[in-house]
Amino acid sequence: MSFICYLELNALQQELRDVGFTILGIPCNQFGMQEPGKNNEILSALKYVRPGNGFVPNFQLFEKVDVNGVNEHTLFTFLKKISLSTLKYSFGNPTNRLFWEPLKINDIKWNFEKFLVGPDGRPVMRWFPRVNVSEVRADILKYFHQLVQKAD
Repeated sequence: MSFICYLELNALQQELRDVGFTILGIPCNQFGMQEPGKNNEILSALKYVRPGNGFVPNFQLFEKVDVNGVNEHTLFTFLKKISLSTLKYSFGNPTNRLFWEPLKINDIKWNFEKFLVGPDGRPVMRWFPRVNVSEVRADILKYFHQLVQKAD
């Protein structure tokens, strides 16, 4: 899934950049240890391994951070406080898959969970990691349409 998501995120960034939309990619290694590389290795891994074929993200890719637990980055503390969880139930059995404590219901569940933040800096939407980028795109376009209607 992840290599497809990177390609779709590039396409979404390309499509919506002229209207002021920006994707921010923030790697994390708390989910199945799927991002083990050092910060300076992540871009090379994307280019040559996953998704490979010379892939270069056309969106800002930040340094790796923790998004959950006692060492979570303050951005994610903020996003999770004022936006709803994508799931209304527990994680199930997280043995050997989730690498933080304590587990909380509003935690980010897995890689590629997505947030939409409005121009005012407030979170607007949150999507489960497996939600297809085409659905995210449709929601973003609907949100943009609502903003335009309010401005008129």
